[in-house]
Amino acid sequence: MKSAEKMQAFPNRRSGTAARGLVVLAAALFLSAGCAAVGDADRTGDRAMKQPKDRIIRTAPRGPEPVLFGEMVDDLAGARVVYVGEQHRRVAHHRIQLRIIEALHERHPDLKVGMEMFSRPYQPVLDDWSAGILDPDAFLKASHWYANWKFDYELYESILRYVRENGLPLIALNIPFHIPPKIAVGGIDTLLPDERRYLPGEIRTDDPEHRAYLEDVYEAHRAMLKGRDDFENFYMAQNVWEDVMAETVAQNLNDAHMVVIIGNGHIQRRFGVPERAHDRTGADYRTVLTDPGTDLETPEIGDYIWRTFSP
Repeated sequence: MKSAEKMQAFPNRRSGTAARGLVVLAAALFLSAGCAAVGDADRTGDRAMKQPKDRIIRTAPRGPEPVLFGEMVDDLAGARVVYVGEQHRRVAHHRIQLRIIEALHERHPDLKVGMEMFSRPYQPVLDDWSAGILDPDAFLKASHWYANWKFDYELYESILRYVRENGLPLIALNIPFHIPPKIAVGGIDTLLPDERRYLPGEIRTDDPEHRAYLEDVYEAHRAMLKGRDDFENFYMAQNVWEDVMAETVAQNLNDAHMVVIIGNGHIQRRFGVPERAHDRTGADYRTVLTDPGTDLETPEIGDYIWRTFSP
């Protein structure tokens, strides 16, 4: 397949440094149901005086090289899908995501926002939020935010407020959150009939680089496991997770543009969601990684790396 051929051109995916990029993904399956100033840091008082400025690194074609925010946006605006990663608890990462959404919305009034934080059954709730029907309290209750995503709502509040105030379509990307851990424990064949209807139409398990990458992650964390001692089940759970989100991007992109808000591990090295969505749509895309768990700044990691020096 086109995607597999492209991925095999990327070297050294099995480096221990790069493998840290999927630590958060592993933990979720194990435990869950040049310096260009860009002005993201808090600039108040003495703290701002001492705090290093953020930097954006473009990894290709001459990279790595520092670029200004506007230069990056000029490039991102030429893509149909832009993936902006995060470490879920990092406030700075969510400020970056909002800033990119605002900039691309100025260029593309048809912009949609896809979010890993919601599973697909909640799409009607997200539609009501975008339409301004729900207030924040009703939205939190109807989306079962703290039963599903669980991270502080305040981390995402500014993004969600911008979506609501501007009537942007908000897309629930994920599979119900209890399903991947079930697959990791018992295998895909043990899912209940009602759970199987949430599976993607196609599940890719044929990328040897992706498999090797996850084998490293699995081996590094298997001591944490109880009842999750079969790598094949773990690997299937990860692929289901990626392919559901890729499928949802593809089904909702249509002729519009989309920013995808998602954990770094799902987009680092592209063989998670980005390439799988590209296989389904052929739409051009870019990835922006925020403080990825690697010192590498090479094209195989992502298109842009935004390094922050604030919480």
